[in-house]
Amino acid sequence: MKALICERLSEDLSGLAFKDVPKPEPGPSQIRVKVKAASVNYPDILLCQGKYQLKLTPPFIPGIDIAGHVDALGEGVTGFTQDQAVIGGVRYGGFADYVIVDAGALQPKPETFSFAEAAAYQTAYLTAYVALVRRANLQPGEVLLVHGASGGVGMAAVDVGKALGATVIASSADDRKLDALILYGADYVVNSSQGFKDKVKALTGGRGADVIFDPVGGDIFDESVRCIAFEGRLCVIGFASGRIAQLPTNLALIKGFSLMGVRAGEYGRQFPDRGRENIATIWQWAREGRTHPRIHAEYPLEAAQHAFQALIDRQVLGKIILRPSG
Repeated sequence: MKALICERLSEDLSGLAFKDVPKPEPGPSQIRVKVKAASVNYPDILLCQGKYQLKLTPPFIPGIDIAGHVDALGEGVTGFTQDQAVIGGVRYGGFADYVIVDAGALQPKPETFSFAEAAAYQTAYLTAYVALVRRANLQPGEVLLVHGASGGVGMAAVDVGKALGATVIASSADDRKLDALILYGADYVVNSSQGFKDKVKALTGGRGADVIFDPVGGDIFDESVRCIAFEGRLCVIGFASGRIAQLPTNLALIKGFSLMGVRAGEYGRQFPDRGRENIATIWQWAREGRTHPRIHAEYPLEAAQHAFQALIDRQVLGKIILRPSG
């Protein structure tokens, strides 16, 4: 089969190669899935650069979210049939013609979703759900400020915030994306590159945002702590800006806000029952039409480096999908 292989860790992703590798065989309680679509997530890039929390020794196949058809069932697997359309998540291995997935990590693909939409969904929406529901306890009527709102996880946070009944302020550094965010459901938009503190305060009557969803860090984090409401919750999702910010703890004391780290996968590993509930809930929302991912573009698997670069260059509005040719 064909696969995208990280042969060596590299800042510029030059260690990636598109190669033939043996087709994997499922073990007990595993399923081999023929991949129809796999989504690109920022952790895929960090993993290949050696910057992610999970450290893998090359060679390995990146790729977290997949959708496809059941191709082979391992010993003891029940509840799935040959050629059934399924979706699932893996820690790595998805950017290939075939991937091995634990049966417990797979479920039927919603009929309302295309394969691309299904692949785009789980990691982004699970992150948004864990941040806004499990960690921040976002309530109907509260104000949610979403940074990096034009990216896949940012748009998921906008979508989940609206599903929860919040007033959503979406921020992006690109004016061209702001109108699209309003069409997607945001109540208000701000350009984060032009300073957003005063506008957020004006939009909230001086109070500030109750919950802030920050996958950017750096200067965005610095300004966020100056427009958060008293008893607000600031969710740290990542550091796409490249700089890990430092919190002036006097501001946390004066404003009485909480800083919350969010790792959705680790949350599920620490609390398995809640983790299963989280996944079941986001897919139930999908089946009910409460949430819907936006696909920015689809690339053939062999063009993965171009897809990665588009994400690095912040050219993306939503999610990028890779499609194997096999």
